[in-house]
Amino acid sequence: MSTKDFVEKDYYKVLGVPKDATEAEIKKAYRKLAREFHPDANKGDASAEERFKEISEANDILGDAKKRKEYDEARALFGNGGFRAGPGGGSFNFDLGDLFGGTQAGGQGGFGGGLGDVFGGLFNRGAGAGAGTRTQPRRGQDIESEVTLSFTEAVDGATVPLRMSSQAPCKACSGTGDKNGTPRVCPTCVGTGQVSRGSGGGFSLTDPCADCKGRGLIAENPCEVCKGSGRAKSSRTMQVRIPAGVSDGQRIRLRGKGAPGERGGPAGDLYVVVHVGTHPVFGRKGDNLTVTVPVTIAEAALGAEIKVPTLGGPAVTLKLPPGTPTGRTMRARGKGAVRKDGTRGDLLVTVEVAVPAELSDKAREALEMYRDATGSEDPRALLFESAKGA
Repeated sequence: MSTKDFVEKDYYKVLGVPKDATEAEIKKAYRKLAREFHPDANKGDASAEERFKEISEANDILGDAKKRKEYDEARALFGNGGFRAGPGGGSFNFDLGDLFGGTQAGGQGGFGGGLGDVFGGLFNRGAGAGAGTRTQPRRGQDIESEVTLSFTEAVDGATVPLRMSSQAPCKACSGTGDKNGTPRVCPTCVGTGQVSRGSGGGFSLTDPCADCKGRGLIAENPCEVCKGSGRAKSSRTMQVRIPAGVSDGQRIRLRGKGAPGERGGPAGDLYVVVHVGTHPVFGRKGDNLTVTVPVTIAEAALGAEIKVPTLGGPAVTLKLPPGTPTGRTMRARGKGAVRKDGTRGDLLVTVEVAVPAELSDKAREALEMYRDATGSEDPRALLFESAKGA
């Protein structure tokens, strides 16, 4: 994150909370907004995806007590456009890098130990004189992968092998980029990987150094494998635990399981898009499973106790009341998919009256007797009455 972004972004406004909001209030606001703008709920909506990233960024800062303190201190110093001019007018002309780097060149007019302690956790900058000459750690890249689960694996959770390719420190040069293992510090950015540029108003903003591509190091003898970048393509197989209750198309974030960092930087994150296969008997509706169960005409008319299969467990018995129409749905509690809190949803059982394609002579005779006994009843009478009044 650049200094400009950090100073100008109002994360409290992003989450819609006051500056004195409690940790619980911040968490509640984040969860509400994350559900509203999550990419899974707004597929194809680029603006919602950007809003979700902004919300997540705000939560990363305000949801961490240490980062929030650093952020508040930075906003107090620079949040209103930097140090204001005194009564005599004019403006202060200084480079923010001087504040972060410690004492100015030659030791004149410095800021002592610098403000690295205030901003260190957010900008990954060192404190004290000479900190600008240190090569900075770099976070590894995020990786996105896909996995296909069976219907049952998605409901119960599964551990699956996942083969991934990503950029990792080059083994041939031990991540230095130099085939001799002795890269030199970039003279342009003095090893920081960043260069300053004026933006008006006396401030300087930072950009990745073009000469070393943000690495802070330049290889005099570029490694033949990584071409001096210090990174090479690496393949690995991981055992990834997919939590129970995932749905088709869900995107899961696994922190720290992405590409390795550089120079001690943290690993990136792994994003896994889950695809779920179908089941010949069961369906899914949120945390509930669904199943359609055929019953006979006699069972529907007279009532009965019927056995219903469950996913991976013993059958359950449901009581069918007399006069049950086709399409009625009953509920077997606790026989559905696993929720995030470990409880289970329900099994929704829909009754479907099965009409036999062939009848024995005895069955036909019985049905004819039933028809004769109920001949005066017309189940379509109300239908025609309603049609006339429409």
